[in-house]
Amino acid sequence: MKPYVIGMDIGTQGTKAALFDEEMKLIATAFEASKLISPKPGTVWQEPDDLYKSCASTIRELLEKPGIAAKDVAAIGVDGQMAGIMGIDENGKASTYYDSWLDTRCGKYAEEMRFRAGKRIIALSGGPASYVHGPKILWWKNEHPEAYEKTARFVMPQAYVVGRMTGLSAAEAYFDYTHLHFSCLADNARKCWSDELLETFDIDKAKMPRIVSPFEVAGRVMKDFAAISGLAEGIPVVAGCGDTAASTFGSGMFERGQVLDCAGTASVLCSVVDSFVPDTEHETLTMMRSPIDGLFLPLAYINGGGMCIRWFRDTLSGKPAAGYNELNSEAESVEPGSEGLFFIPHFSGRAMPVNINLKGAWLGLDFKHTRGHMYRAVLESIAYEYRYYLSVLRSLYPNDEFGSMAVIGGGAKSAVFNQIKADVLGMNVTVFETGDTALLGSAVIAAYGVGMLSDYRQPIRMVMKKRAEFAPDAVKHSAYRAYADNYLRAVDQLMPFYDEPAPGISPR
Repeated sequence: MKPYVIGMDIGTQGTKAALFDEEMKLIATAFEASKLISPKPGTVWQEPDDLYKSCASTIRELLEKPGIAAKDVAAIGVDGQMAGIMGIDENGKASTYYDSWLDTRCGKYAEEMRFRAGKRIIALSGGPASYVHGPKILWWKNEHPEAYEKTARFVMPQAYVVGRMTGLSAAEAYFDYTHLHFSCLADNARKCWSDELLETFDIDKAKMPRIVSPFEVAGRVMKDFAAISGLAEGIPVVAGCGDTAASTFGSGMFERGQVLDCAGTASVLCSVVDSFVPDTEHETLTMMRSPIDGLFLPLAYINGGGMCIRWFRDTLSGKPAAGYNELNSEAESVEPGSEGLFFIPHFSGRAMPVNINLKGAWLGLDFKHTRGHMYRAVLESIAYEYRYYLSVLRSLYPNDEFGSMAVIGGGAKSAVFNQIKADVLGMNVTVFETGDTALLGSAVIAAYGVGMLSDYRQPIRMVMKKRAEFAPDAVKHSAYRAYADNYLRAVDQLMPFYDEPAPGISPR
């Protein structure tokens, strides 16, 4: 039989698994919904055992497909949520729950880290202190010292699951380098922990795992996991990486100067560069490492950008809610700039640069504005943010050319949205049809890591199918310059309003 590879994605909404053949053609998929525990706003966690068991059950579902034999699985790759963290004891068992990236209880420690060494954190780790690893570790240390003391290593959810699959102890636990920008504690350029930052915040270096490549074979499937998953013992499992890193890898982000728009629940813009230039001035771009050593993926995102589009459809488009085709048609008939109407998409605070108090808003509403104006303004707001991100990127890398943008995700289905981005950014926008890029990315990382593939580029490029291309309109691009500048001015003027709220408007 031909060998198979399994790719797994431990996501926020659930765990997905996919089976690929040796040519990286998709054979089967499985899914199990997550059990998010959220007893009150700002508190979100997951039980580590649920993460582990969800991987076993989805793999078992794959192996139940006709003609699939467990002995023919040659490698497994796993990716997972990136900004949250959890602890393990000396034996690799969970010492804490998985503190989700959605959990905001570490906010005061993020503020402390920014106040004490904000610029230095960015300069070394590549990203700002927000609801990410460093503040979360400080939260465990100060709010639950007994759990902190019991913790031998802090790890990512994908590393925890791989550790249990393969029987890793704390000494063998790892932290792959695609997560370093979220740590607030690393020297990202050197792929090591920063003694300076660890000492500044009095965090035990011994609790930080070894840093590895996503392609490294972390271990082999042990008897216990084989019994509950249906796998054969001894199958190699690679270290894997973060879900965003796997998704960009599975989208073919291999060459310097590429730009990718992930138009999903969050609106993510990233690019490919070959040097580490942290954004200490604007504090907007975070420097994620690519799974490919030596490449970096500077990125920024609107937290919930895509959710704003769905919110508008579900909440404000009428009863019953209008379909996206109808809304897109109405938006297309509106002139660029929506006749002076601006939408602010930061319902969950501004992620890049960090301003947790900022909220959503409409500015410039007039009796002439229609539903089409309002919907177009929502789409334009995301493009305006992207324009700002690109301006920061070009200031950091003045000798690189970022000339066109690929788009993937649900938002790529909207022609008017793609054209707005092309016109605002002044660059060609190409829409690609893809499968689940994170699952493909993790599978290819596994296949390459164990030597099944000699080239990781070709199988991914075979999957990427160009669907449409949108060229910028020179007249509209010129008109959008003033609107984009006014959008940023509006955001700047709103920030003090929310930082010092009026009665009835509470800061987060």
